[in-house]
Amino acid sequence: MAISLQKGQRISLAKGGNNLEKICVGVNWGAIEKKNLFGKIKKVAVDLDASVGLFSENKQLLDLIYFGQLASKCSSIRHSGDDLTGDMDGDDGLDNEVIMVDLTKIPASVNQVVFVLNSFQGQDFATIPFASIRIYQGTPERVDDIIASYDIANDATFSGKVSMIMGKLYRHSGAWKFTSIGDSTKDKKLEQTLKTAAANYL
Repeated sequence: MAISLQKGQRISLAKGGNNLEKICVGVNWGAIEKKNLFGKIKKVAVDLDASVGLFSENKQLLDLIYFGQLASKCSSIRHSGDDLTGDMDGDDGLDNEVIMVDLTKIPASVNQVVFVLNSFQGQDFATIPFASIRIYQGTPERVDDIIASYDIANDATFSGKVSMIMGKLYRHSGAWKFTSIGDSTKDKKLEQTLKTAAANYL
């Protein structure tokens, strides 16, 4: 059964006594619905950007995976691509952007892997329908086993915010663990969000 993540919660990436080798971190969201002067509902596209920073033990940014660079230099992390609209016709059950991580290929120089989310056009998280994050086994087109999920849409602390630090992978006793951070920031740009993550969460 999937864990409903809480802020600051740590989870083990193990199943059946074995450490997982591959995981997906997916972000799902819908288009914003607005009524016009005549009472008709108009769908407004939402562009959220999921990104990943790879950090060394001394908090140095070693690599960045985002819509402009869809794969890490070490081939351990891949991004499904930039979704510019969100689900225009309701939740289709799949994530709009998915980050695929092969934990076995992450270089030894990487100590922590940080996942962040930015609203590219500055749309308030509180206005975005069914925004959520989940960690699962599978592919962008197929969800095999949900490990944990986090509900953004129903968290009042995201009201008025346009960026957040979703969580991080970190090495512990030779295995990878995941910590849910789930904190919004005042940052407007990806670079600023990563600097905030390095200063406060690594």
